[in-house]
Amino acid sequence: MISKLLATYDCAVSLTLKWLAPLVLLLARVIPAIAFFKAGQTKIKNWDSTLYLFEEEYQVPFLPFELAAYMGTAVELLLPPLLLFGLLSRCTSAALFLFNIVAVISYPVIWGNGFYDHQLWGMMLLVGAIWGPGRLSIDHYLRQFFTKTAVN
Repeated sequence: MISKLLATYDCAVSLTLKWLAPLVLLLARVIPAIAFFKAGQTKIKNWDSTLYLFEEEYQVPFLPFELAAYMGTAVELLLPPLLLFGLLSRCTSAALFLFNIVAVISYPVIWGNGFYDHQLWGMMLLVGAIWGPGRLSIDHYLRQFFTKTAVN
């Protein structure tokens, strides 16, 4: 009786996870992608302010402020669409995870209000880097296509 109940429970959990996990992994890509892309749009809208912030406010280590501004803006505009669609997802998630760490280190003001957002985005990006993008991604379909091609 108990073993049958446990088997039914396991089956229900497996079925739920089969359908829920891809949605959770998609959400873990969408939320940080939107946040970083919006930040990149803000930077590019007023480039003079961006340069000022990188020169006076942000404390990016080892880079001249202009190079850091260009690189930071490029990362925030180029990587989120890849993350959103699930293309090169693990690399993109890992890169944005590291970028997020640099952002927190470089801008101490974040520690006041925005630190929890960065923690959440960092965790979501880490999930994507470790578990991958899931079935709702271009990576998944490319893997299926190339696996079928290699077998045939």
